[in-house]
Amino acid sequence: MYFPRIEDLRIDSDRKQYEVAAYLHLNREVYRRYEKGEIPVWAVIQLARLYGTSTDYILGLSDRR
Repeated sequence: MYFPRIEDLRIDSDRKQYEVAAYLHLNREVYRRYEKGEIPVWAVIQLARLYGTSTDYILGLSDRR
């Protein structure tokens, strides 16, 4: 499953993939796969914290950021 909001949030916050990967303690290639849909739950939670949004927003279950 693809979650386009992960990439959108990163771009909107002017971050590079390698920066978010470092925040998650990953290499950039692993994070790139997260943006394309292969993302574990723990990473969704951490990204919600990083961007100050809800996991529901990232997963597309809510439009409230």
